[in-house]
Formats: sequence, C-alpha cells, structure tokens
Amino acid sequence: MIMDAGIPFDRVCFKDASGTSTPTTVYNTMKLARQLLGDKVHIQFHSHETAGNGVACYLAALRGGADGLDLSMAPMSGGTCQPDIITMWHALDGDPDFGFDFDIKKIKKAEDSFKAAMSKYFLPPEAMSVNPQIIWSPMPGGALTANTQMLRDNNMMDKYDDMIAEMYDCVRLGGFGTSVTPVSQFYAQQAIQNVMFGKFKKFSPGYAKMVLGYFGKTPVPPDPEIVKKASEFMASSDLNKAYSEPTTKTVLEMNDSDPKKGGAVAKKMLEDAGLPVTDENIFIAASCKEKGILFLKDPAKAPMGCRFAEEAKPAAAKGGAVTVTINGKSYGVEIKGDGKAVVNGKAVDFKAEAGLKAAPAAAAAPAGGTEIKAPVPGTVLRVTASNGQSVAKGDEILVMDVMKMETPVTAPCDGTVTVTVNATDKVATGDVLAVIG
Repeated sequence: MIMDAGIPFDRVCFKDASGTSTPTTVYNTMKLARQLLGDKVHIQFHSHETAGNGVACYLAALRGGADGLDLSMAPMSGGTCQPDIITMWHALDGDPDFGFDFDIKKIKKAEDSFKAAMSKYFLPPEAMSVNPQIIWSPMPGGALTANTQMLRDNNMMDKYDDMIAEMYDCVRLGGFGTSVTPVSQFYAQQAIQNVMFGKFKKFSPGYAKMVLGYFGKTPVPPDPEIVKKASEFMASSDLNKAYSEPTTKTVLEMNDSDPKKGGAVAKKMLEDAGLPVTDENIFIAASCKEKGILFLKDPAKAPMGCRFAEEAKPAAAKGGAVTVTINGKSYGVEIKGDGKAVVNGKAVDFKAEAGLKAAPAAAAAPAGGTEIKAPVPGTVLRVTASNGQSVAKGDEILVMDVMKMETPVTAPCDGTVTVTVNATDKVATGDVLAVIG
C-alpha cells in the first residue's frame, strides 16, 4: 500500500516480535522484499531469541538480502531480547560475505561495562532463558516480561507455565491477531483466566472485545463458539453489555460515537484529580483512564518499569502473603496463624519452628456482616461504593486491577456496605475488601 501510494522511503524493518519465525520463512521474506524494493532500500531484520532460533533466522535474513540486524549486549541479550552481538560475531566469523568489520575486543569491553551498569537491576530469569514451546504460544519478549512481572507481583508465578500453554488456544481460537501489544496482553489475560477459572469459563474484557470485532477485523475469523461465549459473558455484566453484540463497525466509528472517550473527557479527569492539563497528560489519561491518573499522581506506583535487584522480591501483601522460590518454582505463601497457611490458593497446615512467628489473623467482620473477599490477587483500582451506602445484590462495590484486567467486585447480598480497602491497595486472594451489614 505504501508503494502504491507513492510515499517516499529508504528503509524498511521487518520485525518478528515473538521470535517464532522459521529460518526458511525469514529467508523467503527477505528475498521477496529485496526483489520488490530494489537495491537502494535498506532492509533491517529484528527478532528475539525467545524460541532459540534467533541466530539461525538472522543468518537466513542476511542470505535472503537483509542489510542490517538488530542485536543486543549481555546481560540483556538472548532469551526474550535480541541475539548477542558477540554470539552473532562467532556465527559469522570467517564468512567472506557477511563477516563483521569491527574490533571484537572493543565490543567485549563495552559488554563488560554494560554488565556492570546493569548489575543493580533485576533481570527476570524467565526473560533470560529460551523457551522452545513459545513457538506454539507466541508471546513477544516485552509482553512476556510484563506479564510475568504482574504474576510475580501478585504471587502467581507458579501459574506461568500453565499460562503459556493456554496461549495456544487463545491465539488459535481468537483469530490469530498480531502478537504485539495490546493484543498480546489480551491473549495473556485470557490465558490466565483459563488457568484460574477453567477454559473460557470467564473472559478478559479485552479479549472478548477483540473476538467480537471491537478492535477491528482479525486476520482469521475467530472460532464461532468462542464468539458466542464471549458475547454471553459480556451481556451478563452491566459494565460490558454495550460490547456484547458482534460488530463490523470500524474502530474510528465506535470511538467517535462514544461519549466516554475523547480529549474533553480526559481533560476533565485531569482537572478532577488536580493534575496539570497538558497534551502529554491528556494522552495518558485518554489512553489509560484511571491507571493513567494513578501513574500521574505517583509514578513510583506504576505497575511496570525498571526494578532494582534488591527490590525484586515483592513486598508482603495484606495478610502476610509473599512469594517463595524453591528449585526455580515460585509459590504464593500466606501465613494465616494458628498453624494454618495458604500455598498457591490451597489451605495447608504447618508446624511453626522455634523463632518462626505466624502473622496475626485477619480482623473479624462485624457481627452479622457478610464479608466480600478478593477472588484473586490484585490491586484495588477504584472504589465505587461509599461507606454507609445501601447496596443491592449485584451492585458494584469496587474494581480490582488483575493482570491489567478490570475485575469488578459486586455485592453478594442487599445491605449497608463498609469498604475496608482504598484505591492502589494490593490485596491477596481471600483478603476482606468490604463488609455488608
């Protein structure tokens, strides 16, 4: 389309976001691109080592006609990042056509310096390793580490392998949308829903909207049964009923007709929060809504970003929940007191050794009150009910942010509500969020 439109350009980059292409596919793509673009256009190829075939694909790209490759330096290279410069130098050493023309000693020195500079940062171990099965469950490097950090923050890293396995059906049945943000997040969110609640028993709103057409047309039509289930799920929630019917409207048409979207709405959110109304802040508020406002109020509480090594262990959540890693496998552990604990959501008994103090038990609910407990770990995004407010069964009390998904928590009965948490509070499974008396 760009060529047909006559738009001038002199560089083209091909990106394999999840590192799952085969060398043969890369070679044929580069060869055809060179034929179409001629000799004057620079062709760059970018991939990841996630599946372990990054170097092989890079060699194929060069032989197919690519002019340049995106590489990285240790300790960031490999795994979910690009292949290493030195590794690629080894692969091409002595090659008369593609050998590197630089002083490898200087590169080694630069890499050693970079290792020292990065030593204070936390590097997720799953980001540094190769996962051959990612070929069946394409997960881009940036999305993989973003999602595993959310798992880690919520004491759910033990679900990682199951989440990756579920990605296969989420991608295949969801229409093979491009595996880059935000679609890769939709897949991961739906995968964790399948792990926690059963296969397509519940839906991530983003994934449901995608298969129903609210983000445009997917490359392959989604599975009709998944579309049906997604429609039924969205219709069952007052918050999502507006998105329950499949649509063929364009995204632009839908956005222009939505009174909850646009610059004016974002500007009011900033004004209500007492934040500066700038172009950048309007963009953040319009794109991320409440999460954007929370970020602008206190960037330190942003869910993602660089983390220092000494801060890598998540802080203890309410109720004494921590993540414990044994032989490379992570467990969410919460000491409840009186020889009781919860490990990965399951109650277990334990015998306290000398010097080990159990965390105090949670405060009892008021007499006759009905406790509303967190169904999964997450962060309180917003509280929608006021203390002392009369609520009916099914009314929304608050909304949790769970793996970037807005998860409403509703009243299980009629009564007067007392909310025991605030926005930005991190909660563990089973923590009391509110009491209805």
